[in-house]
Amino acid sequence: MKISLFQGIVYGVSIVAALIGLFVFATYTSKNTGASSTGPVVIWGTLPKEGMLAALNTLSQTEQSLKSVTYLEKSAASLPTDLASAIATGAAPDLVLASQEELHALAKFIQPIPAATLPASTFQSTFVGEGRVFAAPGGGYYGIPFLIDPLVLFVNHSILSSAGIARPPATWESLTGLVPVIAQLTPTRQVTRGLIALGTYDNVHNARGILSNLFLQTRIPLSKYSPGGALVADLGGSSAETGVPLGRAVLTFYTQFADPSKVSYTWNASLQDSQQMFLAGNLALYLGYASEARTFTQANPNLDFQVAPIPQPATATAKSAYGLLYAFLTSRGAKNASGAYQVAALLSNSTPQATFAADTGLAPATLNQLGVPPPDPAAGVAYAEALYADGWQSPQPADTDTVFSGMITNVIIGRLSVSAALVSAEQALTALLQQ
Repeated sequence: MKISLFQGIVYGVSIVAALIGLFVFATYTSKNTGASSTGPVVIWGTLPKEGMLAALNTLSQTEQSLKSVTYLEKSAASLPTDLASAIATGAAPDLVLASQEELHALAKFIQPIPAATLPASTFQSTFVGEGRVFAAPGGGYYGIPFLIDPLVLFVNHSILSSAGIARPPATWESLTGLVPVIAQLTPTRQVTRGLIALGTYDNVHNARGILSNLFLQTRIPLSKYSPGGALVADLGGSSAETGVPLGRAVLTFYTQFADPSKVSYTWNASLQDSQQMFLAGNLALYLGYASEARTFTQANPNLDFQVAPIPQPATATAKSAYGLLYAFLTSRGAKNASGAYQVAALLSNSTPQATFAADTGLAPATLNQLGVPPPDPAAGVAYAEALYADGWQSPQPADTDTVFSGMITNVIIGRLSVSAALVSAEQALTALLQQ
């Protein structure tokens, strides 16, 4: 690909500025915080502005350098296009705050951190394990992890306790056994109260994350770099011991909940969005992100719910939970790359991490801070899950939704077999990843 003179100049300046900024990051500590001004730093992010601005306002009372930080909320769907346009017109932000779900679409506009500047050993001993998804293929990292929003299990305590169930299910296998106890069906097999929203896609809130979670818990990577360096999809998977096609097992498990002929039937495509079902008290269990806890509390103060860890496979030897890991990325057109890295370093310190976590409902991405869980039970679950959260580098969320939705629909209406649906989805994801 040919690079114009303008692009070459911007690229070269970005590299020099990044190296200077990364030296600041490597040597920056809480002891010298505020020793020198970072200068104006503009952040574009996909996290809601309310929590981000509240935390910045609190921290800037004692940290003068944060007074020059500006945060603008951006739509995740339009962020890649907005960033490309901003770089072309010389109006790019200094930092971009986005999750791994946007990383693939943003990567071409981001200046990676060289491995020589931020060694893997330092990165791994500082941040949560899911941070590896931000590893750049040529070495180094695309960004600095900031906050993580793990997928958790929301439990309607009233429904479970009324059915004589003392504890939420800890495994997927035990969850399946609760369907006949909790689900309420009409004589025509219409669901009036469900156990959990699984089986369909379009009316399952967070379906993309839920499916990702099931694949990752089964040790299916979803995407990986081929020997030639290309990013490809992998939904199949197989057991090294038995040769069992694990991808097929995941898809079969998921779709059984929407099959009226199965005892596990508890959900169908005619029902309203699962988040609204849970909010109305008509769904016993809901799979959502930890940050949604405050949404339920504000929307329905009378909802008797609790937050529990997401179920694990009964045979799992290690826990895993899908999480949205948000990281600070430096755009190629950053005007203040040095200040940007200094701000990113500052915000990875203990006090900022705790402040932002409290104001956003997410968990810190630094290991040190996760060792000090807050007293709030819901936050405690988020902190614990952040330690074993996992993720994958995917196409843009809307494109992934289209592929996943088609895969699920093909199975539940009988258009394709489970195996054929997996192959089709894997090919479609690979094509998107290589665009």
